[in-house]
Amino acid sequence: MKAVYLLLAILAFTSSLVSAYDPSPLQDFCVAIKERDGVFVNGEFCKDPKAVKAEDFSLHVEPGNTDNPLNAQVTPVAVDQLPGLNTLGISLARIDFAPKGLNPPHTHPRATEILIVLEGTLYVGFVSSNQDGNRLFTKVLNKGDVFVFPIGLVHFQLNVGYGNAVAIAGLSSQNPGTVIVANALFKAVPPISVEVLARALQLDNKVIEDLQRKSWYGKD
Repeated sequence: MKAVYLLLAILAFTSSLVSAYDPSPLQDFCVAIKERDGVFVNGEFCKDPKAVKAEDFSLHVEPGNTDNPLNAQVTPVAVDQLPGLNTLGISLARIDFAPKGLNPPHTHPRATEILIVLEGTLYVGFVSSNQDGNRLFTKVLNKGDVFVFPIGLVHFQLNVGYGNAVAIAGLSSQNPGTVIVANALFKAVPPISVEVLARALQLDNKVIEDLQRKSWYGKD
């Protein structure tokens, strides 16, 4: 009898872990559609399976335009761009960097990220949680190198080479979400209280007000 209780406890524990991530599909596919009519699964309505085509699972990705203040561009391929990803629990992004290009500190609240460098040299890293002492883990990556960013942790990539760089990031969610730290702090809608930010960051109120007036790239 104890063995039965132990088995039930293990099943309950594992099911709670699974529910923290994208649920496993119960059918071959559930292609997302914009129309709000049909079966609603995992945040999207599903297309009639008989109407699904190969194009629902295919997308061409062009190099990103790096002519911007950060000299980098992330091109996501998630469920919003590729409807066939719905319920499959995976997505990716192409990241293009001009020289000194930066993908700024950010998090993915719903996904672990694994990145491979296709071209160039990147300085990458992530910061662990408060419980782990906010340790910084960094590495310089060259073509063919792979690095993993654990789910929810702040991370970044910087082009430290002399030419352009390109990387592909795989993410463990069809809709990983992105929170750019600077944008979240200084361009929240409505704005976070100046007093809150000044005390949290130990800065003068005027510095916070100046930061909130800035035009932060990537705020959309």
